[in-house]
Amino acid sequence: MDILTRDTLKSLMAQNHGVRVSLYLPTHRGGVQAREDLIRLKNLLRQADEHLEAVGVRGAQARELLAPARPLLEDKPFWSSQGDGLALFLAPGVFRYFRLPLRFEELAVVADHFHVRPLLPLLTEDGRFFLLTLSKGAIRLHQCTRQSHKEIELRDVPTSLDEFLRFDVPEKSLQVRGGAGPKGQAGGRGGGPDEAVDKSKLLDYLRHVDSAVRKALRDAREPLILAGVEYLRGLYKEANHYPNLLPEGIDGNPDGRSIDELHRLACALVEPRFTKARDDAVLQFRQLHGTDRASKDIRAVVPAAYAGRVGLLLVAAGTHRWGSFDPATQSVELHPEEQPGDKELLDFIATHTLLHGGAVHAVGPEHLPDDSPLAAIFRH
Repeated sequence: MDILTRDTLKSLMAQNHGVRVSLYLPTHRGGVQAREDLIRLKNLLRQADEHLEAVGVRGAQARELLAPARPLLEDKPFWSSQGDGLALFLAPGVFRYFRLPLRFEELAVVADHFHVRPLLPLLTEDGRFFLLTLSKGAIRLHQCTRQSHKEIELRDVPTSLDEFLRFDVPEKSLQVRGGAGPKGQAGGRGGGPDEAVDKSKLLDYLRHVDSAVRKALRDAREPLILAGVEYLRGLYKEANHYPNLLPEGIDGNPDGRSIDELHRLACALVEPRFTKARDDAVLQFRQLHGTDRASKDIRAVVPAAYAGRVGLLLVAAGTHRWGSFDPATQSVELHPEEQPGDKELLDFIATHTLLHGGAVHAVGPEHLPDDSPLAAIFRH
């Protein structure tokens, strides 16, 4: 599984000179439908070739630009390890792809910049969380949204306690002893390990896991939820350095549960935090609305986001506003329909807010003032 971070977004946004090709398609996790995904990519590459011809990139130049993606059409292992959506980005000397837990509409875009708006749900404050399952048998990390989940490979760390400890640890030694809460709920009390298991060795192993998790997640700051017996979760909290580990967790050995069940339980734990963060943002805007600290005027918010002055943004999901922005004059023009050279300005605002470390919430119209598609709070 591929991780999308703000650093990744910055690197894509920095590629803003010359022709850029962005491809998005829904995918399936193996099975006969993987063949359909391959055909979708083939069709999108053909569409991209047509778009390139329309902007004057023809023949050998177009073939060279799209060439890095074509070997994927013959790569069977690649299609057997997909998420819910695949995003590809091509430019001269640039080829990036991301298998993500987000279902995309089929889309081929050729422009002077990469089209990144479909990625934003994975970077907004209420769009993503992570689930780490801890057990004797395996350690697994999953990237999750409310609708989906996909495992992330942990590198440079043993994948099980057995492998690390080099001797068999009876599973019962890591089970909850007495007083456990209901299955799947946070809480319950766990007993200590069997005497054969040295706590210091377990803690040492979990420090290795923590290091691998931080490398995998890099600059992510979305919530991380632990699933495992209370004793292991407690030890992991001692080893943890990830900044947003939730104190709540899913109790019990995860080996006997499906990832769908664990995902459902994790969603129930994290949803109140997402809801509170959104509601707090809405309340903060309402308190500041009418002052110079907040605005719903897209003409004021575009240059502020570009300059890194938007600290918090509420933006309508699925809404578009087309226009242009001139950084030299700070002028913004709005157009009722897309015109050649236009930017999708809500995408532009959200992207630059994220690039400068701001928070973005995609919300319904009931959380926005009047008929505005956005609400912004400026930094001091």
